Amino acid sequence: MRWDHTDEHPLRDARGYEHPDPHEPVVDDELGLANTVLTNGARFYVDHAHPEYASPECSNARDLVIWDKAGERILEDAAARAAITLPPGNRVLVHKNNTDGKGAAYGTHENYLVSRDVPFGRLTRQLLPFFVTRLVYVGAGRIGTEFETDVPFQLSQRADFFEVEVGLETTLKRPLMNTLDEPHADPDLYRRLHVINGDANLCEVATYLKVGTMLLLLDVIEDEALPELPGLAHPVQAFQEVSHDLSCRRPLRMDDGTRMTALEIQWHYLEACKRYVKDQDRDEPVTLDVLARWETLLTTAEADPRQLAGQVDWATKLKLLEDYRARHDLAWDHDKLKMVDLQYHDVRRDKGLYNRLAARGKVERIVTDAEVDAAIDTPPTDTRAWFRGECIRRFRRQIVAAGWDSLIFDVGRDSLQRVPMMEPGRGTKAQIGPLLDAVNDPAELLERLTG
Repeated sequence: MRWDHTDEHPLRDARGYEHPDPHEPVVDDELGLANTVLTNGARFYVDHAHPEYASPECSNARDLVIWDKAGERILEDAAARAAITLPPGNRVLVHKNNTDGKGAAYGTHENYLVSRDVPFGRLTRQLLPFFVTRLVYVGAGRIGTEFETDVPFQLSQRADFFEVEVGLETTLKRPLMNTLDEPHADPDLYRRLHVINGDANLCEVATYLKVGTMLLLLDVIEDEALPELPGLAHPVQAFQEVSHDLSCRRPLRMDDGTRMTALEIQWHYLEACKRYVKDQDRDEPVTLDVLARWETLLTTAEADPRQLAGQVDWATKLKLLEDYRARHDLAWDHDKLKMVDLQYHDVRRDKGLYNRLAARGKVERIVTDAEVDAAIDTPPTDTRAWFRGECIRRFRRQIVAAGWDSLIFDVGRDSLQRVPMMEPGRGTKAQIGPLLDAVNDPAELLERLTG
């Protein structure tokens, strides 16, 4: 099954223009690259020579944790299958991290649906301080840096690789605020906020807060309910300063001349979200849980950020490294410590150090293994991912291409039949389940959909 690139515009900029593409389009089939859509609604493909798993659309942070963890299991299985094709003695290892420690960095991207009515400039102004300071719980942690700086250990694997505040690039001149304007939905109604500044997380609490806080904050920004906060005087520099500060107490210079710590800035956003939820009388369990966990985490970090071990990756890894370092009397730049750093991210359940800690109850879990196992094959039920995944499961032979916002069927007619899916909240199990159960083949499904 091919990926449908028809409506994709990777060079369309949220600032209002489209960059010219100096290259001829590359067709995946010509490169022989793996590029498929899974029955759980996700996309699994090769991107710049590494495997990439793009989770199905999720409506809440807890579901995102489930389908993100399912991606780890899919990668583990794919690596085992690939190893069978190699000569004896060879193996394939997959690490869910963001740098090889030798100068290369690779991203982990979050994508959020935002109302088109929100000006991109307002998003930039109100989100930059949040992005810079959320490293307290988003950072995956790493030994040292590729650059000439004396940093034994830092919060983020990504921070040192960012160079500019705003831009379209993702692999060079990396911006804190990415301007890609490719909503994969009705462009008159929505924009896609493409966030590239976060780390790949293994700790479930970290992933949960990374996404949950963003979903809340975007609601506040859409409703213009966020109190003004002074901007950071030098956001890129501040991003790196926060990453290098394990105490989370370094004052950051604001553009009005004052100074605030990363934790003080995070408290500002938390209090705004708490007021908003109270004023809106929202009582969704996930929303209330995100607020409670966010507050508990900031309170813990104020007392001692290292006590976040077991909840966020950087603190969990730091404890692991410090214990190992003390037992073997090693310097921070010793290769054995670098090995431990890397092995923390190994997705194999029997070898990855994060997974071994989780198996021993040393990290907090939010979702169950049964939920993750089910999500390997089945999509979320309350987004359009359900329609995509179920159609692929039931009618794989008649689907010639799929994308986020369409499926293309071949049902023997003179032309291929495209089913648009421009509204991410439509195509749920409740809406489409009875129809799918009632039809015998995709031709009948198309007749019913268009009738």
